[in-house]
Amino acid sequence: MKSKVEQPLVLVCTFTWIGFVCAISFLEAWLKFRAPGVTLPIGLGIGRLVFAALNKVEWAFAIAILISNLKNWKNDKPNLLFALVVLTLLLQTIWLLPALDHRAERYIKGENVPASYLHFYYVIIEGLKITALFIFGVRLFKQEESSDSEIIFNKL
Repeated sequence: MKSKVEQPLVLVCTFTWIGFVCAISFLEAWLKFRAPGVTLPIGLGIGRLVFAALNKVEWAFAIAILISNLKNWKNDKPNLLFALVVLTLLLQTIWLLPALDHRAERYIKGENVPASYLHFYYVIIEGLKITALFIFGVRLFKQEESSDSEIIFNKL
């Protein structure tokens, strides 16, 4: 069997998006606080900038995928997965990022900020988004039946 990708731009955007989110949300976000001289207020300031930029990049990927996928849009599982991805991104953009940004701003100003579950919610939503994106991306590959001669030729 051979795999075929009918929408290479969608595939590239999907897996590049996954790479961005994994690199920033699951690596950079906590690693910056381990760097010498980076205080919590400085780390929070950097985080606010980085996550605002990531959010814009994610919307660019979402729009590119949506535009590229419009002609092939069907009410099937891959596109329902993409709808879930957009829903999580919308939730982050409208609610979580502004709430986390506000908390960081208050902390940077020296205010006493009570404990919250917002970071936990963010990580859960990132995990859900990455999982849905990965499954969406894998389902972009179409399996094609090969003739016996093609299978033999491809093995050579």
